[in-house]
Amino acid sequence: MEEDQQEAVASPTPSDDEPQNMSDIQQNLSDEDAFKLLWEMKMRKRQGKPNLPDTVTELGTEDGCKVYLVGTAHFSESSRKDVVKTIQEVQPDVVVVELCQYRVSMLKMDEKTLLKEAREINLDKLHQAIKQNGVMSGLMQMLLLKVSAHITEQLGMAPGGEFREAFKEAGKVPFCKFHLGDRPIPITFKRAIAALSLWQKIKLAWGLCFLSDPISKDDVEKCKQKDLLEQMMSEMIGEFPDLHRTIVAERDVYLAYMLKQAAKPLELPLALGPEPSQQMPSVVVGVVGMGHVPGIEKNWNNLLNIQELMSVPPPSLATKVFKFALKTTLMGLMGYGCYRVGKGTIQLILSRPLIQSYLHKFTNQIF
Repeated sequence: MEEDQQEAVASPTPSDDEPQNMSDIQQNLSDEDAFKLLWEMKMRKRQGKPNLPDTVTELGTEDGCKVYLVGTAHFSESSRKDVVKTIQEVQPDVVVVELCQYRVSMLKMDEKTLLKEAREINLDKLHQAIKQNGVMSGLMQMLLLKVSAHITEQLGMAPGGEFREAFKEAGKVPFCKFHLGDRPIPITFKRAIAALSLWQKIKLAWGLCFLSDPISKDDVEKCKQKDLLEQMMSEMIGEFPDLHRTIVAERDVYLAYMLKQAAKPLELPLALGPEPSQQMPSVVVGVVGMGHVPGIEKNWNNLLNIQELMSVPPPSLATKVFKFALKTTLMGLMGYGCYRVGKGTIQLILSRPLIQSYLHKFTNQIF
């Protein structure tokens, strides 16, 4: 399953405490000697017990590999600093973040652009979400984006800063790989919607639509306290237990699986010694929301299978009825519009091949 991991090899970049003329030194070395030099520098930095933030949980494998799990709040300056410090202290071989390929663009976008994107929710985004995830899942995705936009507006801070810091720091560690460790978001949304009854969907949508409570930076930083976070999750479980299962518990299992896949012994290159097939335990840094840390710990020593978690159940009868009702309503509104504007004018417009083609394509994409 390792081939399912999305990874990028971070370029080895000398850190601030390395010699300023490192590039000049490397130009005078062979590739083999440069490789050995970078590896030795990395191993020297890794020696000794790392000084880690309180938000880091250490996990291990039977092969002796280590995983340093950084629990973060997604809108937190402090979490960014925790991620940077952890990567600098342990000099990992792999960094795994709670992102999937559908959200990877946030790694290379600047803060200003991200703030603008988070605040702007328009019809184009709605159309794209529905096209990608279907009607119900697309609408739910837009409602959750509204929640993110609300927090962004309140704090003036774009989400995912800790992931961008992890990406930057991984690029400064020699021979460090960068993995995307989260389940694809379309699958998560579709499974979440399928797990809710029609009444639960309406109730959840209503609550998200009218979210307006002010949020302070102190509130976000409190999310790094496990007791408060568990209390918040307990309240959510009581109201939408199936939603918690699909959005949180299932992703706990998926993240634990991907972290264990990353934490495999490294086969050292021949450039480091004459003995073939030498191996050493790897060091991994995982960057996840604090709410996932207890679940990852709980599943760490279990035999994990994510095949079922990647399947999407067929739509329920209630969903089919809702989609039919929505389609009928839209067609009714269109018909009423034709009546109000004028039959001759509308017929002339709708008779155009371009308009007919677009309406046919748009209807098929949504329904």
